[in-house]
Amino acid sequence: MAAVLRVPLAAGPPTAGPGSGDGAWYVWRCSGEGWRDSVYRAPVWIADGQQAPGVAGPTPAELAEIARRQLRLPDPLVAASPVGTQLVNLPTWLWLGGDWAPVQATAAVPGVSVTARAVPASARWVMGDGSVVVCRGPGTPYTAGNDPAAPSPDCGHTYRVSSAGKPGEVFAVSVAVSWTVTWAGAGTGGAFPGLTTTGGAAFRVAESQALVTGGG
Repeated sequence: MAAVLRVPLAAGPPTAGPGSGDGAWYVWRCSGEGWRDSVYRAPVWIADGQQAPGVAGPTPAELAEIARRQLRLPDPLVAASPVGTQLVNLPTWLWLGGDWAPVQATAAVPGVSVTARAVPASARWVMGDGSVVVCRGPGTPYTAGNDPAAPSPDCGHTYRVSSAGKPGEVFAVSVAVSWTVTWAGAGTGGAFPGLTTTGGAAFRVAESQALVTGGG
């Protein structure tokens, strides 16, 4: 199947002839075994409201798949407090740096535009000590002034054992963010299977030391 996809090109529109006026540049996309895109035909200028000559346009679902492949999801950035070494029996706050926000991409041909949209839904933390924590958001960053003995309001874990004896004396921690993916355009829409992005870190967990004083 051949189709044309709108692309931003540095060249402006033709200044004269049937291709002049409002419109956009498009490149050919050919699908099928052994095909490569934009190899055999130069970009074409198509005026607004016109269909590429001799080409059966892709369906909205086919455009949605193209838009889905153009999604660029950020890798999760692990952050925690205390910074550095965690302590046994002291709550660890967990959160993700960067943006926790929808990501979208659009694919279009003359007269049809479809947008795929990915929304972060949850973060699944594997803490390295056998525990799994599922958070419905990115977590709340710890800020100065909070009680260090208080747990995170929405995403945290309390280690009950130290990481001593583990490889590198640390717990290997991983996080997987689940994304829901939908698409809409041309008066219709649908959903794709979810996507997942992953990140990781190494947490050193030490036994906390208590200071005991007494009087005589």
